Amino acid sequence: MRKVLKILAIIAGVLIIGLFALRFALSEKMPKGEQGPAADALAQKMLTAINKPAWDSTGVVQWRFHGRGNHDFLWDRTRNWVQVKWDENEVYVVLDSLQGTAFQNGTRIEGKEADKLVETAWEFFANDSFWLNAPAKVFDKGTERRLVKLENGEEALLITYSSGGVTPGDSYLWMLDENGLPISWKMWVKIIPIGGVPTVWKDWTTLETGAKIAQNHTIDIKGREMEVAITNLKAAKDLASFGFDQDPFAVLNE
Repeated sequence: MRKVLKILAIIAGVLIIGLFALRFALSEKMPKGEQGPAADALAQKMLTAINKPAWDSTGVVQWRFHGRGNHDFLWDRTRNWVQVKWDENEVYVVLDSLQGTAFQNGTRIEGKEADKLVETAWEFFANDSFWLNAPAKVFDKGTERRLVKLENGEEALLITYSSGGVTPGDSYLWMLDENGLPISWKMWVKIIPIGGVPTVWKDWTTLETGAKIAQNHTIDIKGREMEVAITNLKAAKDLASFGFDQDPFAVLNE
């Protein structure tokens, strides 16, 4: 029995070493880049390309995120409240306080179960709203911007989020076209063990408010592609312009 356990331990050790070696072989080292006015200027060029002022004036936005499951959002950006729907759950979250109200199959949930649903809804929102318009967040509190010179002589923008969100410390290297519109990024994030995973940002659309949003993203993990899509996208300057006769967030005022 001891001999069998020893052999199993050796096999396990070899597998672990192999996995680390594979991760090292597939990973791309994150570039360093330089902080300063040049990096900030490139970031500002990207904000101009996506019409950041129009995004700032967007009071309400609705979308469905197709990633790890389908999540539906209605975000009141004026009050910073969000409605999140997935499966049988419908959750309303006050984003400034992370308090909220949860329902399952139309029945109000209370106590710790409700708290857990609110937390899950916030985590979905933090991730999925980032994919909705990550370029608009390059000057958020806790961000670091660096200008990176690529091997082909072009410039790229490295953004590191030192705080905020669900996984602070993640970094993204943006590749831009001649007008500053994002083409793709490479990711160094905690959720993916391989560094430098590329993602194409495409199918740009202009919202009613004038802001530009990419509705499709193709992640390529060494030849294995995964689509991250945004559908049911609609926006307006306020709830009335969106078409609501009554406040869809009335439950948060109770």
